[in-house]
Amino acid sequence: MSDTNETTVTTGVQRVLERLADVVIHIAVLALLGLVVVQGWQVFARYVINDSPSWTEPVTLLLLSTAMSLGAAAGVYTNRHFGFFLLADYINPAIKRVIDALVPLIIAVIGGFIAWWGWVLWLDGLYIKAAGANLPQSVNYLPLSIGGALMAVFALNRMAQALQAGAGSAGTAEGDR
Repeated sequence: MSDTNETTVTTGVQRVLERLADVVIHIAVLALLGLVVVQGWQVFARYVINDSPSWTEPVTLLLLSTAMSLGAAAGVYTNRHFGFFLLADYINPAIKRVIDALVPLIIAVIGGFIAWWGWVLWLDGLYIKAAGANLPQSVNYLPLSIGGALMAVFALNRMAQALQAGAGSAGTAEGDR
């Protein structure tokens, strides 16, 4: 729920997830840069050479979906998503530990639903071609599904870390306030 100053021992799984999160954020950044390039070309082609390409809209939607989904997953990994961080400073440490374990579980469930239904929608329109580009109509749901799965994995990792921290400090009277 809040950033801690503790140094955690990085296991093999932690290193893999850290590298995966780095790759995810780099892909999201490349998608945003691609979005700028594609939209720049759209504006140039439309207003300068008066020949608006039809492929820019579906590609823009794909790049936007990719940046948004993977950026959200990276936000879950780095714990920079929506939260009540100021409230965490004023609650009982025992309640804070429960919330620190419960919030990632809720995020994992939501990520699982996004992954599942994104995958269902991806498969549903896989054989229908998008207007303007030689892509499946449902291509925008694939990054959504991948992002949801990554959100679930990263949130479950965050929950495991919170449970380990809670078990390690069970004997202390004061929390990390």
